Amino acid sequence: MTTFDPPRPWTASYAAGVPIDLDPVSGSLVDIVTASARDYPDAPALQFFGRETTYLQLKEQIDRAAAGLAALGVGAGDTVAIVLPNCPQHIVAFYAILRLGAIAIEHNPLYTPRELRKQFEDHGAKTAIVWTKVVESVQDLPADLTVANLISVDIISAMPLATRLALRLPVAKARESRDALYSPVSGTIEWKQLVAAAPLPPSHPTPQTDDLAIIQYTSGTTGAPKGAALTHRNLLANAAQARAWVPQIVRGDGCVVYAVLPMFHAYGLTLCLTFAMSMGARLVLFPKFDPDMVLEVTKKHPATFLPLVPPIAERLLKTAAAKGVSLQSTQVAISGAMALPHELVVPFEKASGGYLVEGYGLSECSPVLMANPVAEGRVAGTVGLPVPGTQCRVVDPDEPTTDVAPGAPGELVVRGPQVFGGYYGKPEATEAAFVDGWYRTGDIVTIDEAGFVRIVDRIKELIITGGFNVAPTEVENAVRQHPDVEDVAVVGLPSEHSGEEVAAAIVLAPDVRNPDVEAIRAFARSILTPYKVPRRIFVVDELPKSLIGKVLRRQVREKLLNLTGAGS
Repeated sequence: MTTFDPPRPWTASYAAGVPIDLDPVSGSLVDIVTASARDYPDAPALQFFGRETTYLQLKEQIDRAAAGLAALGVGAGDTVAIVLPNCPQHIVAFYAILRLGAIAIEHNPLYTPRELRKQFEDHGAKTAIVWTKVVESVQDLPADLTVANLISVDIISAMPLATRLALRLPVAKARESRDALYSPVSGTIEWKQLVAAAPLPPSHPTPQTDDLAIIQYTSGTTGAPKGAALTHRNLLANAAQARAWVPQIVRGDGCVVYAVLPMFHAYGLTLCLTFAMSMGARLVLFPKFDPDMVLEVTKKHPATFLPLVPPIAERLLKTAAAKGVSLQSTQVAISGAMALPHELVVPFEKASGGYLVEGYGLSECSPVLMANPVAEGRVAGTVGLPVPGTQCRVVDPDEPTTDVAPGAPGELVVRGPQVFGGYYGKPEATEAAFVDGWYRTGDIVTIDEAGFVRIVDRIKELIITGGFNVAPTEVENAVRQHPDVEDVAVVGLPSEHSGEEVAAAIVLAPDVRNPDVEAIRAFARSILTPYKVPRRIFVVDELPKSLIGKVLRRQVREKLLNLTGAGS
């Protein structure tokens, strides 16, 4: 195994106050909330539609939920599913699971029953903490995946009294809003029953630093779910790296973090669930991104730290200008998951008076690997510099033990305390993901003399739309089931709004002359989460294939780019 430490030229480009390395982390993620509750007991930890929860109250709720889970038989090493939008119960559930030494598994609450089933088949959780809107989907899982402890969460119960009363008004708008947030359920344990338990005693064993903390699912190119197994060390280290990157943000000093990104996503999870809690910050929770709702909070509590994706930044900017709401005092916005256009950075920074910088990460890396300096000296069009303690090399993708010439494109391989140890229950996939102890990102990059990293291409053919990964194979499998479709290839096409949009090139079944493209999209929508459904469908005579019959997606994409004029 390669043990040498390659040079790290990027450290010379770090902003003032950012360290090159960090001390090794210790303890567990549970210590994050314990420390903030000790240091800032009366400070607001959470804000949800205006209702505040202090750090002391948060810790007590976590201890009560942990006791409730323990009474249900949940213990160290057990997998526990979370299927929730951003809400206070989400944070409580996450840390309560970890408090017991159990393993938290985040799921997208918008997933279809079929998509949920794939993940439940993989992790086998027998306890699930689920939004009422999703309970039926979990109850409909096959008998061999039956959840023994199904805990239902009514997110409305965490809202202020006035909001709860308004949602009960006998008017159509209130009823519509309530229906979007709540569904009646039966056959579950209600959340309020879970947290009615006496708090878990401090003597109850806590997890160790190298214990498994979460399983974070990543689509992979095949569409089969792969769970990145992340330890407490991985996540603690990444939160520490994020703190080190912004030394100007002082822990506990009125720090405000907006959770506009979903916390089931690795990006939202680390920057909101762990980084924010470790900062003693006020975490403002939004169940979904609503620019009006965000701007309302901005008037009183502007964001110190705002994790987002470019479409969110764009909508915030436009809505703020249209409504005459100032974005001033928004200090640091960090963008990830897709390319950040320079033409968006300039007006956003002018409107906010702060920074909008691009970063890069992967679920397997907890996820943050690099970011642009939150200072002068950023380089537009790059994803910035590797964060402290991160080692990177650029290698020949066909000979991944061989480094390419400095500045030349090659596959990015990485090492660091935030890099996972492997995929849950998948030793073959784990072995394929590493070479001599270095994790293969599958991304083709260049690193310039100053250490700035530029993404050139992706070996993996994942489509990234609105910050979410879409596996082409999964979409193809769904579309191919339609009787009018003989064959299909799915690729990503450039989109001004979402980075990429899902597009499908279909070959019609014999005797089909007048296909109903909208009917095919509707069919796909019955199987897939909305963001995976092809936004555009092109009918083609044939698909380019290799000698062994594999569809050449790169050629399909080039053909569609030429058809749409985007390739010129």
